[in-house]
Amino acid sequence: MLLKVKLADKILELNVPEDFLKKAKDFFKKMDDDMSAGWQVNREWVQSPDHYLRGQIAADKLLTALENEDYKLGRLMAGYILDRFPEIDSLELSEQGEIKDHILNFSSGEEFEPQASLTDLGVSHNNLPEGLGMGEALEQAEKDVSAVFKMGRQYRFSIYNHATCQWDQSPAFGNEEEAKKNRDLVCRQRFEAFGGFFG
Repeated sequence: MLLKVKLADKILELNVPEDFLKKAKDFFKKMDDDMSAGWQVNREWVQSPDHYLRGQIAADKLLTALENEDYKLGRLMAGYILDRFPEIDSLELSEQGEIKDHILNFSSGEEFEPQASLTDLGVSHNNLPEGLGMGEALEQAEKDVSAVFKMGRQYRFSIYNHATCQWDQSPAFGNEEEAKKNRDLVCRQRFEAFGGFFG
């Protein structure tokens, strides 16, 4: 199987044989078990990384392997990504050192669930203002979720966390349309958390 990797201005095609994937199943399971126990993601500790974040963690290890010319580790990480994300089309590695900046691009129609991203961010619906009317809830939800903005070649938005009184940043998205779609869904989730509902 081939994993297409974009790194800076280069496009690499990493070949991972099918029999290698079968032999590495136990290794992949151990990776998942380790991540299920929690993982340090740059400056934050994530209690239980979601499916997409696990791919980004493996992508970060793949980047390190490529930089160190560690072909054994590189093949294992490429194999993990191909095994856990069979729908992957390409992988974009960020050289900035942020795990969440690595982008997994999927074939048509495949997307990760934004709700999992909320769990990953640690965003909660605790300490929300109470007693809001429908109009007020909708207005507050719009205030709580920022507009989509561009950072480098990627798109993000921010979500206000009433429990910490801070803005949490969304994962990076490869294009503006995907970011806006996720932003709208998060805004709707926040509105519903205020007690509002859509007909």
